[in-house]
Amino acid sequence: MKLLLGLFFLWFLSSEGNADQILEAWEKLKALRSFKFSCQQQMSPGTTPSSVHTLRPADIKIVTAIGSLQTTPGSSMHHEDLLQSTEKSFLEVSVETLAALISSFNPSVWQQSPPPGTKGATSEGQARDLLDQAKKIVKVMRENQTMDFQNDWKLITVFFSAENPCSSCASTQPKNCILDNLEKLKEVLDFLYQEVPKAFVNLVDSTELATSPCVCQDHDNASNPGRNQCNCVGEHSTVDDNILRWSYQDAWEKLLESERYDQKDDFTVVIQPSLQEINLLLRLGRDGFNTMSKTQVEILEEDYIFMALGLWNNMMEPVGQKKPYDFTKMLQVLCPSQENPYLFTYKNSNYSSFPVTSNTKETSQERSYGTSIPCSGRGPSDTVPMSVHNLRPADIQVIAALGDSLTAGNGAGSKPHNVLDVITQYRGISWSVGGNENISTVTTLTNILREFNPSLRGYSTGTGKETTENAAFNQAVAGSRAEDVPAQVRRLVDRMKNDSRIHFQTDWKLVTLFIGGNDLCGYCRDPIRYSPENYTYNIQIALDMLHREVPRAFVNLVTILSIASLQELYAEKSISCPRLIMRSLCPCVLNYDGNSSEFNTLISFNKKYQERTRQLVESGRYDTREDFTVVLQPFMMNVSMPKTQEGLPDSSYFAPDCFHFSQKSHSQAARALWNNMLEPVGQKTDNQKLENEIVLKCPNEAEPFLRTYKNSNYTYPNQTLSYGSQLLCEDRTPSSPSATSVHALKPADVKIIAALGDSLTAGTGIASDNLMDLSTEYRGLSWSIGGDASLENVTTLPNIFREFNAKIVGYSTGTGSVNESDAFLNQAVPGAEAEQLPDQARTLLRLMKTDPRIDFSADWKIITVHIGGNDLCNYCKDPDHYSAINFTGRIQETLDILHEQVPKALVNLVEVMDLLPLRQLFVDTQVQCPTYLADYLCSCVLLGEENSQNVTMVREATRAYQFGIQRLVESGRYDTRENFTVVVQSFLQNPKIPLHQDGHPDISYFAPDCFHPSQKGHSQLARALWNAMFQPVGQKDDSFDFTANITLSCPTQNIPFLGTYKNSNYTHSPVDPTDEPAENWGSDLSCSEQIPSRPVPTSVHELRPVDIKVIGALGDSLTTAVGAQATDPQRDWRGLSWSIGGDGTLETQTTLPNILKKFNPNLFGFSTGNTKETAGFNAVEGGAKALNMPSQARELVELMRSSSKINFKEDWKLITVFVGGNDLCQYCLDKETYSVQKYIKHLQDTLDIFYKELPRVFVNMVEILEISGLRQIAASSSRCAVSEMIACPCFLIPEENSYELQEMKRVNRDFQVEALQMVNSGRYEQREDFAVVMQPFFRNTFLTLDSNGKPDLSFFSADCFHFSERGYAEMAMALWNNMLEPVGEKQSFNNFTHDRSKLKCPTPEKPFLFTLRNSGFRNSAPIFPEKTEPSVPYWAVIVAAVAGVLAGSLFIWVVSVTRAKKCQRETDTAMNLKVTSL
Repeated sequence: MKLLLGLFFLWFLSSEGNADQILEAWEKLKALRSFKFSCQQQMSPGTTPSSVHTLRPADIKIVTAIGSLQTTPGSSMHHEDLLQSTEKSFLEVSVETLAALISSFNPSVWQQSPPPGTKGATSEGQARDLLDQAKKIVKVMRENQTMDFQNDWKLITVFFSAENPCSSCASTQPKNCILDNLEKLKEVLDFLYQEVPKAFVNLVDSTELATSPCVCQDHDNASNPGRNQCNCVGEHSTVDDNILRWSYQDAWEKLLESERYDQKDDFTVVIQPSLQEINLLLRLGRDGFNTMSKTQVEILEEDYIFMALGLWNNMMEPVGQKKPYDFTKMLQVLCPSQENPYLFTYKNSNYSSFPVTSNTKETSQERSYGTSIPCSGRGPSDTVPMSVHNLRPADIQVIAALGDSLTAGNGAGSKPHNVLDVITQYRGISWSVGGNENISTVTTLTNILREFNPSLRGYSTGTGKETTENAAFNQAVAGSRAEDVPAQVRRLVDRMKNDSRIHFQTDWKLVTLFIGGNDLCGYCRDPIRYSPENYTYNIQIALDMLHREVPRAFVNLVTILSIASLQELYAEKSISCPRLIMRSLCPCVLNYDGNSSEFNTLISFNKKYQERTRQLVESGRYDTREDFTVVLQPFMMNVSMPKTQEGLPDSSYFAPDCFHFSQKSHSQAARALWNNMLEPVGQKTDNQKLENEIVLKCPNEAEPFLRTYKNSNYTYPNQTLSYGSQLLCEDRTPSSPSATSVHALKPADVKIIAALGDSLTAGTGIASDNLMDLSTEYRGLSWSIGGDASLENVTTLPNIFREFNAKIVGYSTGTGSVNESDAFLNQAVPGAEAEQLPDQARTLLRLMKTDPRIDFSADWKIITVHIGGNDLCNYCKDPDHYSAINFTGRIQETLDILHEQVPKALVNLVEVMDLLPLRQLFVDTQVQCPTYLADYLCSCVLLGEENSQNVTMVREATRAYQFGIQRLVESGRYDTRENFTVVVQSFLQNPKIPLHQDGHPDISYFAPDCFHPSQKGHSQLARALWNAMFQPVGQKDDSFDFTANITLSCPTQNIPFLGTYKNSNYTHSPVDPTDEPAENWGSDLSCSEQIPSRPVPTSVHELRPVDIKVIGALGDSLTTAVGAQATDPQRDWRGLSWSIGGDGTLETQTTLPNILKKFNPNLFGFSTGNTKETAGFNAVEGGAKALNMPSQARELVELMRSSSKINFKEDWKLITVFVGGNDLCQYCLDKETYSVQKYIKHLQDTLDIFYKELPRVFVNMVEILEISGLRQIAASSSRCAVSEMIACPCFLIPEENSYELQEMKRVNRDFQVEALQMVNSGRYEQREDFAVVMQPFFRNTFLTLDSNGKPDLSFFSADCFHFSERGYAEMAMALWNNMLEPVGEKQSFNNFTHDRSKLKCPTPEKPFLFTLRNSGFRNSAPIFPEKTEPSVPYWAVIVAAVAGVLAGSLFIWVVSVTRAKKCQRETDTAMNLKVTSL
């Protein structure tokens, strides 16, 4: 790559031009850096070759190109405008790129820019334009004085397009159109052949580069001004388009293979692979670009370079072995080899295009496509049957079919090698509905049935599309997918009703449906659109229409075949197949290796298509009437590739395109289908061998009917499971007299039940059997509020309560949205986040006050609140908005509304569910879950590796959410009166995913999306919630097992009431009053005694706490401990500093040195007292900013170097650096001085000093805190507001939601993320005795609330900006614990609660302070032998840690857009797939 860049740059320097051109060249190099180029420089051997067949890249002196990129009229995105918006056309970029590559072999290569006006041209004028271009470049080359026109070798690339499919020529006379196009091409090539000596010409098909086949697909957009100009696209199927395109290329190839341009030894033309498989403009069009920003233009030019590199690579490949361009993979640029140093031509490739023909002997069935009928009893029923289960073949009066090109009969009658004829639809010989001739010559299902009923009607004859009269009831459409079948049903039913020859109500009808090949062939391009769920749903819509509208019908649903076997035919090189067509028709099967993940997904989709259609039929959905049924015919389910006697794939079973069926296959399919129809359900053939002789079966006296589930005595698997429960409680009486205290509330006292929340409570997907039904809210089955049926059949919290009080009201029933009356007091909304919860509470309050069934003041109420899933699912996208502080604040606002206005209520606050276990469902490949929906369902949870950014952030946020809720309720805020309380139900804190005995997840507990619970799951949730309500506070379950055998609890004499803190004799964790601090803020540490390492470690990655001899610190006033003592809030109390203070002992004062002194009492360097003289190695100055850190570092180095108390070279040193608060607080006053870049530069200079000057150092870099929390403190106290505004104006002065505040939050996040990237950049990892580790406990600030719900100011000094002694102690504990947590797993928020036992201990298994390396990252193995190999590469730790800050900084800038998109996110659908958030 370096060689390429260097030579390319030298080439530009040697070219004529100025500095601007050189800079432009350098800009182009940015794109080339993405590609690997390792060719050794190969200069010309000295003598110019006389033959083009021995031409080396080094021999080429001139590079140029001609071409026209035709555009399709009517495109919603004008491609010509797109091309014009780039600075260079594709032709120009291709010339520059090829010249750059050749310059590594011949630095003096010269490029001839394409003639002006080549960015776009109409189809009609392209040949004339090309000829004119050819004449212009020849003229320019002749006149160029710097080249020798006669003797210099030239590389000329001709980009030529096929006829636009919308042209009248291509639509009406494709064969003549191809010949006309060929003549135009010959005219251009003939001119070059006659006029240009010494030339190598690339011919490239650029048809698809500027032609979008989907520009006219928006059939619902009546305002599309270009639609009428492109109606032909709707008339042409993808089959037609691909075959036409191949036919053009085939004609061009035959022209070149004729050796027309190989009569001279110094000229050749080589056709290179088409650019059609890239279609970059189409890709951009799908992304919806209407204008091109600079970035998009640059991307387009990079794509152009990619295509040009692909062209170069194909010049290095022999003819016949050239590869299609793969736009999804990184290109390795190919080089000439010692064995093949030349550009490949037809001659030096030893290429032969003659097809290989098979000598296989034909069987009798190959010679004739007729069949004999061995059946004797061919008569109809004595009377027209009333039941489909008594239907004989002769009773059928009408036949019809639906499907794609396999039913339309594309190519069925085409002669070998006549690929273009595959466009013809031979409907008369279609296997399931064709009626040409009779059974003796043409075997089809129709002709078999006509042997039983000669008056059968509806079959198709001859050729033509579905719109022709002779197509009759064969309404299959070439290129159709499952989503197109409902429209076919509509046309079929209309045709039947309007056909006077049939009696629509009384005639028995046979309809065969076969669809899915095109869905599978396209799944990789849009796995959601072609998902098994969407496939089945679309078939369900079609069958529902037939079931609803068509009387007396027997429907054959033919199982989709196993399409992967097509690879065998494609891979067999001895068989002549148009592989370009095959790839175009079915890229998702043929573009991937058999061992690739994409191919494995295809196999999985294929099986799911088959399985889900079986489930659909076996649901009994279509067996509700006696005159209608759907029978699955599975003969193609496991079909294999037919083989010749030599064991090779037998192409005689395929049309000339090697994709569609030949008449031979149509005949076999008809026989196999007929036999399937006569085989009992449950015993049908599902692996028909097409190459075997198939003898037709006959109905007999014992079994005269077409087989259905009923006449086969087949029982569908039981689909109706009961999810009821037994309640064995004896005491079901209410309190007497009526309860006046919530702490003496019995189940029977409850009169009203209500709920707030998200889709879990709204009931999304509970009873759904497919993804398309996930939009249904089954509120009547919801775990906490549903009231459908009774407890005997449906387990929900209301149904349990109704066993105690049958008159309870408020529960929801049936299905529907929150606005429907049946929702009642279920005010949960799918997609809701915590910020919507207060509005739900207000609506609930209004409903309860106004409903006549409710005595608002007198009735006891149970209100269940559960929220947080969607907050977690979006957390990584905007951690500021979804912070734990905001989440807890929104819960508090909701509970405050209920507390202030709702009398007589017990609120179940169900703890936030840990969603991370759900990842098991999406990573286990044995589980049939829609993994392709992970991004739609919950990207922050379900995407990424186990230690990825998403997972790390969500794991931390989940803990913070749960902790916040607990602290809020523990504050006693909602226990101020006897008739109201809030109880945290914690069973969802640690959910356990249900597993089968084989260890794979049991998805029966989940809806089809594998994300929402099914009714089975909701039943378990209801049982767990009910039991939790009886568990004493302080003893509640904190885990939930879906598979547990949960027996419903009962009130007892000992526990007759629903559990509250008071009747549980539970004392809330005390909230220390600000004016009554604890005696001290010391800690207890009970770690096992550690002895120093012997010998003293030489690697920082093996450093134990006991090995640390020296401690130091840099920073600002937070490290001088300003305000630690209330007696003098302006003084530095260095001896109490969290990271460097050594006053007292750990039992009375928690500081990092006091912790370390428990391991090494001889620790040196800590501060004592409050003077600079006793500061030790605390080099900190109050008010310092990042720009002061280098000078502090130099001072600290000199202090250590000059100290006689330490061994400067041998002693291990621990240095903590924490700075940035003052930079942020002053940022808005001087954005240049306090910029992110300057902040990082100062930190880097500081670390560079340590890295250069200090031996044996472990550096704690403490991440700058989230300063926005200061605003909450300021809002809680006018005293704090004044002092903080002086200390930190940039965060305190801006108004809420102002641009200025959002900018400050973004800069705060940028400080965090940029510092993290600098620390983990590898800059400080070349020394074995030095490490810098980012300690992130301050990343997400979490303020503890006092009993009044306000920030607890006991953690802060009198100025409300610095910390108190208590706060500094918390910082020390958090820092120590961070040091003992592996990188990637460090806690990124601080738990500000007083607990003397919070300190962690090193363990025998993990005794070292954690660094990047011994955490399992970088290239070396982890130090700890039992530690598993990391699941992510070393660099992932940067991503994982950055996760807490990176997304936030981005979204703060676009916060208004985020808010707007939130509504869109809740209502997004994907290709008819309605996905509901949790």
